Amino acid sequence: MKKHHLPQQKHKNELKGVAFIPAFNQNFLTPLYDFMMKWAARESTFKPKLVEQARIEKGQRVLDLGCGTATLSIQIKKTVPEAAVVGLDADPKILDIARSKARSADVQITLDYGTSFDLPYPNKFFDRVVASMLLHHLAPEDKIRTLKEVYRILKTEGELHIADFGRPHNAFMKLPSYVIRHLEQTADLVNGILRNMLLSVGFEQVEETAKFMTVFGTFTLYRATKPK
Repeated sequence: MKKHHLPQQKHKNELKGVAFIPAFNQNFLTPLYDFMMKWAARESTFKPKLVEQARIEKGQRVLDLGCGTATLSIQIKKTVPEAAVVGLDADPKILDIARSKARSADVQITLDYGTSFDLPYPNKFFDRVVASMLLHHLAPEDKIRTLKEVYRILKTEGELHIADFGRPHNAFMKLPSYVIRHLEQTADLVNGILRNMLLSVGFEQVEETAKFMTVFGTFTLYRATKPK
């Protein structure tokens, strides 16, 4: 497979002082991230569905935005070994875990340090961007900045695939959704306005593709396309 040469990532000192919400809102909970995502967030259910709907092909470039411990990045690489997979995250501690997991899984993926709203990649570089449980960490203005950056680095007819909080889709999800909206930057997602955000930055064919019940509330999958 032809090698894809990525631009030099920003050194972490350049990002010093950038504010982000760590895993589960507290740094000391970072080592428990994988455990909680597996057993409480139904990660093994919604992440394979996200990979499936992305329809990644051989030779495509894929960015796992807010990759966390790289569970999704590794899964994508194992599913489509001929794809060039890049993960990016703003938490150096969680990236250390990601690199260890990638070595253990014996997969070749690139893991970069950076923010979702100032991506260190050129215009029209990626065929697919996936973002799993990222947006609820961002303030509303940074959600918009992130979506604009994703639009910029996607190729024409490239696709963005998102898994994150959504509007509660049944009575059982109303209580956990009400609680979680007060803990992080989830209120706009729980109110169901992500679709409008995607349309506002230029995406088309925006749709909700699936919903999942979790102890934290409703997780929703989204798909959006950058038009010609």
